[in-house]
Amino acid sequence: MPIINRIAEFHDDMTGWRRHLHANPELSYREYETAKFVAGKLRSYGIDVTEGVGGTGVVGVLHGNTKAERSIGLRADMDALAIEERNDFTHRSTNPGVMHACGHDGHTAMLLGAARYLAETRNFAGRVVFIFQPAEEMGGEDGGAARMIREGLFERFRCDEIYGLHNWPGMEVGTFAVKAGPMMASGDSFEIEVSSTGMHAAQPQKGVDVVLTAGHVLVALQQIAARNTDPLEAIVVSATQIHGGDAYNVLPNKVTIRGTVRAFSPDARASAEPALRRIADGIAMSTGAQCRVSYVQQYPTLVNAPSAARSAEAAASSVFRSVETNPPQTMIVEDFAFMLEDRPGCYGWVGNGPDDNGRLLHSAWFDFNDEVLPFGASYFASLVEARWAGSRSR
Repeated sequence: MPIINRIAEFHDDMTGWRRHLHANPELSYREYETAKFVAGKLRSYGIDVTEGVGGTGVVGVLHGNTKAERSIGLRADMDALAIEERNDFTHRSTNPGVMHACGHDGHTAMLLGAARYLAETRNFAGRVVFIFQPAEEMGGEDGGAARMIREGLFERFRCDEIYGLHNWPGMEVGTFAVKAGPMMASGDSFEIEVSSTGMHAAQPQKGVDVVLTAGHVLVALQQIAARNTDPLEAIVVSATQIHGGDAYNVLPNKVTIRGTVRAFSPDARASAEPALRRIADGIAMSTGAQCRVSYVQQYPTLVNAPSAARSAEAAASSVFRSVETNPPQTMIVEDFAFMLEDRPGCYGWVGNGPDDNGRLLHSAWFDFNDEVLPFGASYFASLVEARWAGSRSR
């Protein structure tokens, strides 16, 4: 069996931790009990613990059985989502309106499992930094990864390289996916406010119809992908909200459009904002409306360093039944990308089973698959032992 034997022995313990976390979810920067639980487990393994890193983050440091200057970072996210859980199993959320709908409870349990095993064996040279990050779901510069970095994560706890993972519904349990280079998209947000004087809907000639203007803007935004970007470079421009008006017989004085821009290429990303501003301003000018555009770059592209991707592939190949090294990229964003901007490393996907029967990410019926726990913990542990030249006992 590819799973490390010792980790398989405490699979039931990991399942208990995971279900405890699932039943007690906490939102971004409110992970007080989660952080306390994590810190307590790490201390019980004899790991040095620092709490309150980047808000509610927890960092554990473990030295191997051979002294060395090198240091490897392993990261898991801890926060939940503002979703009312619809499951009825015994470990369903006890916190109304909050649930672990993305599997961060599983990520935390897997890294705790790896920490327990590595603390018992210490079959590596150097040290491991276990990073339990808050506020991944908040994202952008306000999210946990960026905040931990701003508050000196890598100065206080040096990491020569760093690794993370995410469960991936739709991939079979026992499978792993990793890709060198860009793997997950950058993510930006925009808001376009179209305004003028409102008027009676029966007398549109007495003013500027901002609903019609916003409609033209909404359609024209699609030319950014279709006509302003190299066809070989993927980009998605999605308007996700449109707000305006309060009555059926009144043309409002303001309509607001909000949305997101996703890309892999730095050039495609850089060209999106000026194109969006040009389109919105130009259409508003043509109708006589005023236009205000706000554009915020939130997430960088998640880029795996080639050498780290090779290390991840090698470690995964020793644990998983199947490793995909050229999975399709996704326009989903991930704030681990901030850490990969600062340090070389790699992010991979762990198969969570079929994406039906409640296993769709961010679904009110989602539940992390406990079969995955020993695979993820063994992967993290194997990374450390393989990268830092320790002996292995399975």
